[in-house]
Amino acid sequence: MSEYHNPVMLAECIDALAIKPGGVYVDVTFGGGGHSREILRHLNGKGRLLAFDQDADAQQNIPNDDRLTFIDQNFRFLKNNCRLHGAIPVDGVLADLGVSSHQFDRPERGFSTRFDADLDMRMDQSSSLTAKEVVNSYAEVDLHRIFGIYGEIQNARTLAKTIVTARLNSSIDTVSDLKDAIRSLIPKGKENKYLAQVFQALRIEVNQELEALQDFLNQTADVLAVGGRLVVMSYHSLEDRLVKNFIAKGKFRGEVEKDFFGNEIKPFESVSRKAITASEEEIKENNRARSAKLRVAVKL
Repeated sequence: MSEYHNPVMLAECIDALAIKPGGVYVDVTFGGGGHSREILRHLNGKGRLLAFDQDADAQQNIPNDDRLTFIDQNFRFLKNNCRLHGAIPVDGVLADLGVSSHQFDRPERGFSTRFDADLDMRMDQSSSLTAKEVVNSYAEVDLHRIFGIYGEIQNARTLAKTIVTARLNSSIDTVSDLKDAIRSLIPKGKENKYLAQVFQALRIEVNQELEALQDFLNQTADVLAVGGRLVVMSYHSLEDRLVKNFIAKGKFRGEVEKDFFGNEIKPFESVSRKAITASEEEIKENNRARSAKLRVAVKL
């Protein structure tokens, strides 16, 4: 557990879930188990918790507790697994999106710009697509799309062209290979930010993070009981925008649908008008909290 990050906004997440002691809850991003342990502390003997994580490393953190059911799958399979375990409807669903500090701190996982390692970036290590394959086999037009949309990189077209040209000479297999290939494009004084955007784009593509998030959010309405809570914490604008739109409109783009009488048709009502952010004290202690946005909704 020590290698895993302190859970961001732990108290705020638990408050947002409004836990009933005998209720059924789902933590779809188990990781180090920090949020799950705190949820279990608020449950009595009749309460239940389902915890999802597709990273095999997370299984080392499972507490010995009969009330916990661990599911080693991506949260995009939320509904099927809740049904399989006889846990529909549930009273609350918590998602802490993104990569854990543990994954960043393991050099061989290839998530971090700080270490040299193979370009891997798979959250589920049984999946076949790696960042190495994306960089070496994707067409220039696809790399341009990934870096522009997922990385929000200004010179995405030039970046894609540079990578495609570089790989003609030799395969781009490691973090160092990639840095060397794009060195001329990295803005002076903004090296860390630029590389973080490049790595974010590749990671999102490898793990299909935005597609998985949309699949997950669409299923939450079917899984939650009326009055149940959806609590989602995101760390970059792409995720936060999807969460915000889904809570506000029940969909990811376009306007909210209305019935014949002009009433909005949507599954959730936002609990707080604006996203909840971490306190200055927490940000000082845990830099990961700086970009976190917590959104809370209740099932109508």
